[in-house]
Amino acid sequence: MNRAGIWPINTRLSLITGGSVAVLCLLFSAVLMFALHRLNTHNLIREATAAGDLIAYRLDRGGVDNPLPSISPTLIRPIQVVDPDGRVVAATADLQGRPPMARFLPKAPRRSTIGVVCDHVFGPDRCEIVVAQQVYRNGTWTVYSAVPTVPFYVYPSLVALLIGGTVVATTAVVYGVHRVVRHSLQPVDAIRTQLDEIHKTTLARRVPVYVEKDEIRHLAESVNYTLDRLESAFEELRRFTADASHELRSPITAIRTQIESAMLAPEDTDLNTLGRDVLRSLDRLQAIAADLRTLTRLDECAPGERERLDLSELVAAQLNARRPTRNVVRRLESGVTVTGDRARLDRLIASLLDNAERRAESRLTVSVRWEAPVDGDPRFRAGAAVLEVLNDGAVGGRDRSGTSVQGFTRLDAAGGGSAGGAGLGLPIARQIAESHGGALMITNSPRGACFLLLLPPASPG
Repeated sequence: MNRAGIWPINTRLSLITGGSVAVLCLLFSAVLMFALHRLNTHNLIREATAAGDLIAYRLDRGGVDNPLPSISPTLIRPIQVVDPDGRVVAATADLQGRPPMARFLPKAPRRSTIGVVCDHVFGPDRCEIVVAQQVYRNGTWTVYSAVPTVPFYVYPSLVALLIGGTVVATTAVVYGVHRVVRHSLQPVDAIRTQLDEIHKTTLARRVPVYVEKDEIRHLAESVNYTLDRLESAFEELRRFTADASHELRSPITAIRTQIESAMLAPEDTDLNTLGRDVLRSLDRLQAIAADLRTLTRLDECAPGERERLDLSELVAAQLNARRPTRNVVRRLESGVTVTGDRARLDRLIASLLDNAERRAESRLTVSVRWEAPVDGDPRFRAGAAVLEVLNDGAVGGRDRSGTSVQGFTRLDAAGGGSAGGAGLGLPIARQIAESHGGALMITNSPRGACFLLLLPPASPG
């Protein structure tokens, strides 16, 4: 395994940043040394040229002495004067008795040129920059002046300074980045620690949200939002499992009781009656299993058909297919169109009507209408198609204003009686509503319960 993969992120970022700074410092040092090398070499060539110019001027005005005098205390350079026959006639004290330091001459029409001479009159392993200048005086005379070449590092002290600066800068950046990143990642580590505790304990806990409005705060808010959803989902699953086990236990217990009674008193048992009772319990079991399968398919977001449908026509068709046991008041606006699956929407409407009819005392009010856009809900920016089913039965107990339908949702039975049913009709209706981009709620009314279905309108296309 690559060792970098097991290092903390602050160490990796520090090393990456420090490496980048070191590379930049080295590049800067190389550019600086190159520039200083060029500048220093240029200045030395100018000094050699100036010294040669002065000797050439004296030669042109009447001649020079041998040895050549020093130009000045600060301008001491090796210089030779070569006559037209190639003999050294004058030289500085350090070059007395030496052959010409160079043999190259300027090419016409130029009167001066520059070259590098190594291992000649200057000694072994030594190179000098030589400037050759021609003077015309009864022939062509040549004045050679030399300066030492500049090493690529210019000065040893400069190299030491640049290396030291690179080390100091890299160390400072690595240390600074390490501290800053470690400080910045402390909230992330706190979030991770809290998530580990949540994993060990309960989903009711939340990760800390810091004051600074930055990416880490957004991360913490997203994590808490996800935990809210997970807690709600687990709570719903727990409640759903408990209710499902209760609903399944009732028909199973009934079947067991009937069969045990028949086995204890076979002579008093009518097989036809026993068969009918058992079949009723089995029908209920089959209905629960079918509803559970339907809920599973809806939870998996199994796609359905999509077409433009008139919601009022769907509701009217369901009402016309029933044998009314209560007085039904219809308030169905025409032209309330939605996009959806006809079979699933029929199931939704039938479930709402069944639940309302079981709890109604004498009257149902069924309304279909348009409503204005719902503030704060992006699903209904263009308005909402609303189906309202209101019954006049008594709903005891708690306030249900705006309650969202959950698994095995039941309204309290009117008059203390059982409303019957497996409790899966409303959850299935809710899933169908949500799969169509809508919402299903139970709201309060002066008497009874009001089922409120909201669906987004069909697009103009």
